[in-house]
Amino acid sequence: MDTTKIRKEAEEKMNMTLEFLEETFSRIRAGRANAHILDGIRVEYYGSLVPLSNVATVTTPDAKTILVQPWEKNMLRVVEKAIQDSDVGITPENNGEVIRLGIPPLTEERRKQLVKQTKQEAEEAKISIRNARREGIDELKKAVKDGLPEDMGKDGENELQKLHDIYIKKVDEKFALKEKEILTV
Repeated sequence: MDTTKIRKEAEEKMNMTLEFLEETFSRIRAGRANAHILDGIRVEYYGSLVPLSNVATVTTPDAKTILVQPWEKNMLRVVEKAIQDSDVGITPENNGEVIRLGIPPLTEERRKQLVKQTKQEAEEAKISIRNARREGIDELKKAVKDGLPEDMGKDGENELQKLHDIYIKKVDEKFALKEKEILTV
C-alpha cells in the first residue's frame, strides 16, 4: 500500500468537508442580502420540483434586498408560494413583475443564535476532518502489518497529522470570518 495514496484520499475527504462547510455557511444569513439563502428552495415546474435558480434570476441589488425575477410570468405566484413555504423566514413582496425580499436587520439575540449555529457547523467539520485523519492512520497501521516499513508508516502518520492541522486551521479561519460577518451591524 502506498502512503501517498492514503494521504491523497484523506486530503480529498478533508477538502470535501471544507467545501461543504463553505456551502453551509453561505446559506446562513448574516443580516446582509445573499442570494445563496434561496439555494435550498425548490419550485413546482411542469410537474417536477426544480431549484429556484432554474426558473428565475436571483439578484441582490443592494445589501438589504434580494430580487427574484421568474422567467415566465405564470411562475410568479408559484415562486412566491415556494419562498413563503420555505424556512427562509422572509415574507416576499410581489409587484406583478418581480418578487422582492427585504432582509430585516438581525436582533442581537438572533445574531448570537446564528453564531452558535455557525460554531456547531464548524465543529462538525472538524470532527469530519479528524475522522479522515483517523481512517488514514488506520490504513497506514494495516499497511505496516502487511509489510510496509515502520518508519514509512510513522512518516505517513506525521504527514496526516500536518494535513489535519492545516485543515483544522482553515475551518477556524472560515468560522472566524463568518462570525465577524454575523456580528457586524
